[in-house]
Amino acid sequence: MSPPKPSWQSARLHYRAIRPTDTAIFTALVNDTASFANTTFANAQPPSRSEAEKFLQETTEDALLSTILWLPHPPAHPVDLGTPAEHSSSSSSNNNNDDIVDEQFGTAIGILHLRGLGRHEQHHRTTDVCIDILPRYQGRGYGEEAIRWLLDYAFRRVGLHSVRMRAFGWNVGAIRLYERLGFVVEGREREAVWFEGRWWDSVTLGMLEDEWWGIQ
Repeated sequence: MSPPKPSWQSARLHYRAIRPTDTAIFTALVNDTASFANTTFANAQPPSRSEAEKFLQETTEDALLSTILWLPHPPAHPVDLGTPAEHSSSSSSNNNNDDIVDEQFGTAIGILHLRGLGRHEQHHRTTDVCIDILPRYQGRGYGEEAIRWLLDYAFRRVGLHSVRMRAFGWNVGAIRLYERLGFVVEGREREAVWFEGRWWDSVTLGMLEDEWWGIQ
């Protein structure tokens, strides 16, 4: 019996590897100052073009997985799937709503990333998850859907033993989401982040492969 083919999509989303030309989505994510503060310790500086370029490079460099989250075009708006991706608008043109649209893939709503394992740490089979979604697409369950898909990829497809996610203490919604998905709070760096006039904890949450298999 042949093994199942990998699926690069979930119920509502498609996943495509990040390319060097995908600068628009990283610029949009960095320019969202609230989300930028939620994902980086460098939250005391204004966003810049160099920060977006650095974000793209860090997300793709030696990554175990680095994808863009796409909402595919609805059936009422067919696209020519025969158009080679490199000749489509994968450089990401913006429409009147400032959406980042690719003629082949649809609308880019965020990024999903599994940090790569260094040559001398591969035997630990553990790494970090990063997800970032544009603000106008938050609160619709896309983050939960994408993380569920990523966990399947991490444990079933590439055989990791554990994964971690991190959140700052003020990002209560993210911490609740991770816990609802089965992540367990593994540690707190107490008062590790100075933000908006007070100290906040940096929270680390983790999931083991047996825990994930147990909820399937």
